[in-house]
Amino acid sequence: MTAPLHEARPPGTGRALPDTQQGMRRRNLARVMHAVSAEGSLSRAAVASRIGLTRAAVSTLVDELIRWGLLEELGPERPGRVGRPGSALAVSGRGPAGIGAEIGVDHLAVCAVDLRGEVRARAVRRGGNRGRAPEPVIEELTALIHRVVAEAEQAELWPAGLAVAVPGLVARDGRTVVRAPNLDWHDTDLGALLPGGWPLSVDNEANFGALAELWLGAGTPGDFLHVSAEIGIGAAVVVDGRLLRGKRGFAGELGHVPVRPDGPPCPCGGRGCLEQYAGEEAVRRAAGLEPREDLVGLLAERAGAGDGDVRAALRDAGTALGIALTGAVNLLDPETVVLGGALAGLSPWLLPALETELTGRTAGPACPVTVSPLGPQGPLLGAAHSVVRAVLDDPAVVAERS
Repeated sequence: MTAPLHEARPPGTGRALPDTQQGMRRRNLARVMHAVSAEGSLSRAAVASRIGLTRAAVSTLVDELIRWGLLEELGPERPGRVGRPGSALAVSGRGPAGIGAEIGVDHLAVCAVDLRGEVRARAVRRGGNRGRAPEPVIEELTALIHRVVAEAEQAELWPAGLAVAVPGLVARDGRTVVRAPNLDWHDTDLGALLPGGWPLSVDNEANFGALAELWLGAGTPGDFLHVSAEIGIGAAVVVDGRLLRGKRGFAGELGHVPVRPDGPPCPCGGRGCLEQYAGEEAVRRAAGLEPREDLVGLLAERAGAGDGDVRAALRDAGTALGIALTGAVNLLDPETVVLGGALAGLSPWLLPALETELTGRTAGPACPVTVSPLGPQGPLLGAAHSVVRAVLDDPAVVAERS
């Protein structure tokens, strides 16, 4: 999903561009879009210099992208440059937008992101989804999607696609939830329930969180293990800037790695899984707290105030996370571990015990652990940006759909 530009398969499209003149043209259109997107604004001459094409060739490509509404001209470049000033180009703030959605155990969320990467509309519904049938949940999600799309359309944006993050295993068809233990969903075809008319992709929330970290995180390396810790715990492995999905697409189920084989039963059918010690609900129970909406905020408040029970619960959760992560680090040798999701906000009390386990159990040098600045927003942003990336990687699809 995150193939580099020189490869024949653009991220998000799932199909290879042929090595023909038409395929080369499409790749060059993508190179122009990425060059301008990376810099914020560039002249035609600067684009030509960066991607190694002639100014005439770039000008032809730029004219097409402007006609499709993907680029816009800002006027003459700032003074001080040598030679005749060119017209600065920028990615358009109107036109295609990525619609991202997230189905959480305790919430639903939708956002619209324009091609510049800016969130232009957002809607959230708080409330439990555990044990609910998929149909009413998707009906509520669809209402949020329509609300966000309507708000985006007022800003002259239109949906280029819909990507949905879910807390479970997703089949390689990119639409079927094979199993989501914390929702109690099995073999659910979201493609049949969600609104049609747009390209659709469904993926595990940890995968989208890792992609958000890769695309939006400052200084994130191309090789890392991303842990998305909330009520459930998922992980995603990024190698050379690409997701490692596994044969069936199910790689990364860190939350169901047993840390104590004789421990309590887990909704997945196993016993002593990591989620039973380090998930939000597990930490709440260990701290002796009642359920509430902003649980992470309460835990952080109590821990910051010196609450011994909360600190002990977080210390035990960090230990369990460290034990599970040790196996993954020893097996995969990532450059770093990134802690994301809601529990990233509890890192001051989780990390000491987690790092102690990693340091004491890892066969090689200690693997550094960083905290994602995206926190719980990662999966939603990753979903929306995956649609944006698909447009940047093959902008000609916009003309084909219009």
